[in-house]
Amino acid sequence: MTAHALRTVLVTASVLLAPMQGMSPADPPDADTAVPAPAAGSWTWPVSPAALVRPFEPPAHAYAPGHRGIDIGSTPGAPVHAPAAGMVVFAGHVVDRPVISIDHGDGVVSSMEPIDPTVEAGDVVDAGSRIGSVTPEGHGAPGRLHLGIRVQGAYVDPLSLLSSPARAVLLPCC
Repeated sequence: MTAHALRTVLVTASVLLAPMQGMSPADPPDADTAVPAPAAGSWTWPVSPAALVRPFEPPAHAYAPGHRGIDIGSTPGAPVHAPAAGMVVFAGHVVDRPVISIDHGDGVVSSMEPIDPTVEAGDVVDAGSRIGSVTPEGHGAPGRLHLGIRVQGAYVDPLSLLSSPARAVLLPCC
């Protein structure tokens, strides 16, 4: 196993297992790849234009039903961009869905699906970097992009971190 592959396995395992063990994810081994967590409202929408089609619906408890993220309307093939700087810790299939997960530091991890990745685990991305494109498969209607965000292992409403989308403004007439 190469050093890069081993690092990817270790970082992915620390991000996925840390919430179950009640500890924060381990920092990447190289100091130059560590990225501080972004401030609330500083994240960008991963697709443009941004149209919220299904909101976050928090579950009553960890194993209860709910919608642990938001769905954003888009079209298959549309480019997907990193919502904030971080390191890709997973890019592949989970069961039958293509997923990308990014560790943003300080226990903040975003996941998006369905997405055909143009990045791989271990890649460091800037906010707005293209990371893939929307695929037609997924848990929602074709063209919907699901964005979930965990903070210290707990799902949070992504709208709390995303910048407000542009809104139509009606101007007075006459």
